This record gives sequence, structure tokens and C-alpha cells, in this order.
Amino acid sequence: MGVPGLQAALRRAWGRWPARPGPRAPGLPTMAGKEMHPARASHQQDRKARGGWIWEDTQYPPKRLRGSEEEERPRKLPKRKIVLLMAYSGKGYHGMQRNVGSSQFKTIEDDLVSALVQAGCIPENHGEDMRKMSFQRCARTDKGVSAAGQVVSLKVWLIDDILDKINSHLPSHIRILGLKRVTGGFNSKNKCDARTYLYMLPTFAFAHKDRDVQDETYRLSPETLRLVNRLLSCYKGTHSFHNFTSQKGPREPSARRYILDMYCEEPFLREGLEFAVIKVKGQSFMMHQIRKMVGLVVAIVKGYAPESVLERSWGEEKVDVPKAPGLGLVLERVHFEKYNQRFGGDGLHEPLDWAQEEGKVAAFKEQHIYPTIVSTERDERSMAQWLSTLPVHDFSATALSAARTGTKVPSPLDGSEGDGGGDTD
Repeated sequence: MGVPGLQAALRRAWGRWPARPGPRAPGLPTMAGKEMHPARASHQQDRKARGGWIWEDTQYPPKRLRGSEEEERPRKLPKRKIVLLMAYSGKGYHGMQRNVGSSQFKTIEDDLVSALVQAGCIPENHGEDMRKMSFQRCARTDKGVSAAGQVVSLKVWLIDDILDKINSHLPSHIRILGLKRVTGGFNSKNKCDARTYLYMLPTFAFAHKDRDVQDETYRLSPETLRLVNRLLSCYKGTHSFHNFTSQKGPREPSARRYILDMYCEEPFLREGLEFAVIKVKGQSFMMHQIRKMVGLVVAIVKGYAPESVLERSWGEEKVDVPKAPGLGLVLERVHFEKYNQRFGGDGLHEPLDWAQEEGKVAAFKEQHIYPTIVSTERDERSMAQWLSTLPVHDFSATALSAARTGTKVPSPLDGSEGDGGGDTD
């Protein structure tokens, strides 16, 4: 059989090239029986002449070979578990924790989540449901309370210049001061061993009750400072602080808290007014606990309450404990000693001690936290107003007996909530 006969047989067998009489039109037929462009037909003929058919029009595109020079599809960045070191001034905010669905009360986390989304660290739907990014704060600071060393853990895309991009979308009174990678299962609240708060107050709060309630000329003497520190040291150890919070009974295990240290530092002047800073370190704190711890010591030093009320407050009876103003309370530092011992030296993770960020923390306090406390105290006189309520408290009687006699203790500063160190039960 000659070549023409072989081609005719192939046409009939494959059903692709219809057999038809007469001479073939110029150009080679395609698979549909139509003519190709003459240039392409010429190319096919040349290939045929050099040895056999090679089909260049295929139904499916050729596979992309690994390592080809073609541009590959961009891949998403993997999410990584990190912690952020935060500092913020709490004035004008209803605490740290976000209230999803409530735009009436603005919180620190509202601004933080918005900045994370705008910076491209998290997708927008993670801002709506924070569980998707495994978000957890170390301490749930309350209304008006500031922080110099808050730590939050979450999963993010580690984009370039991540800190600068986040901060560019935050107001100046909220800053991200540091970032570190942590283990995948890290939870900033559960892994926190202890928290350190400071309480900044004008020293006229320690003046005797016979003096003017707001004597700005008052200066804290070394003798009075020693008395203050002796009383504050009584809090050290494990006690039942059921009288220092709400809705806790004396026998509830959750009311027992361990205080590692509490003391008052040397006083200093700000805008002609003398201030002092009380520092307290504990494993965890309940709602209003620190404010009441400070309030009771102030009442004793001023002469409104006997020292014996401290021991009574840890007993079974309900004791009327005054609550100092929320202004001045600052979350200064959170501690991760156990985590650092286990992972801080494994060569993969850094210890969470923030030693390199201490300068930034100190600068933020000087620029945003301390000036706000001083100016607000001068404008609103929160401490002086609260001190004027101390004579109404009956420290010789229990709170229950005071309630039976109809005694009402005014609290003009209840709008400024307290510490709530993230572990309120």
C-alpha cells in the first residue's frame, strides 16, 4: 500500500480526517477537518519530513516542571505564635478586654485589633472572632487603669517591619514595645507566674486626719514611710482576701491569694505636688483587691482605723474595707519564671524578661502614664474626694452590722474601676 492509501486508511480508522475524493486543498487538515494556516502547515510538513508527526496542539497544557523559570503563585505567610509587650494609658477607656458587639464602651483591645488588621498581621474575620488567632491577655485591667508591661499572646503573619506597621495604626498613648516568638501552645494568662502593679498616689493621703484633706505642702517623713512599709509588709504571704473584693466568702479557696512583696518607694515631686509609688507583686489579684489593700493602709496611717483591722480582714467576719481610687493603678510587669526556665535557654526561644525593652518602658511611663496621673489628680481631685469619705467608714464594726444600722458609705469614684488583674473568678 502506497502513502496515499495509508493516509486514507488512517483517516477512516481514526474518524478525524474525513475521506473525500479529489485533490487535497493547500495546507494540512486539522483534527476537525479544517485547513491550517499555510505557515503552520508548512511547519508541520517540515517536521514530518524530518521524521514522523509531533502534535503541538494538545488538549491540556503541559505540566509545569519543578524549578521552571515561570513565576509561581504567591503563597500565604504561615501564622506564628508570638507575644507582644504593650504599654498604654487607660484614661478614657473602659478597660483592656474587648466587648465584641458593643461600640458604646471603647477598650484598649478595640484599638489593638483594628491596628493588627490594618497592618496586615491578621485577616479581618479574626478581629471579629479573636479566638481564631488564639488571643489572650495576661491581665484584664479595668476602667481607667494603665499598663507599662502588659503582655498578650496571639497568632499573626510575621510581616516585615511588623512593630512599626502596628504602631503606625495606634494612637500615641498605646504602644507595642516588643515582640517575641513563643511555643505554639503558649497562653499569656495561664503561663504567667506573677504580676507586679504599682499604685501612684499623692503623699498627702498619708497625712494625719487632723490635717487638711488636701494639704499640698505635706511631705512624707521617713518615720511615716517606715510605718507605711511595715503595714504593707503584713500583706505578704497567703491570706483570704474575701474582704478585698466582691461576692467572695471567707472559706472560698479562690479568695486565698499569695502576695510575694509589697512596699512603698521614696517620694518624689511632680509639678509641686509630692507623690509616692506603692509596688505589689502577687501570683494573681481579684477585682478591686489592690485598691482595697491600699485603701485600708491609708485609713490606718491617717488614724481612722486600728492596725488590728488588718488581721480581722483576713478572718471569717465581713469587714468594711475602703476602696482607693482607680487613678494611679498601673500594671507594671508580668512574670514568666517557669516558662523561662524551661524554654528560655533551649536555643529556639527567647526568655520573656524584656530586659532590652526596659528603656522604652521607662520612657513611656514618663511620657504618657505619670503625667496623666498627675494632671488628672490636679483636675479631678480624685484622691482628696475619696479621703473625705473615710470618716463615714466604721472600722470597729463589721460591714454586716453597718448595713443593719443603715449606714451608707459613699463612693463617688466607683466609675473608675480597679485592678482586676486578669484573674477575677
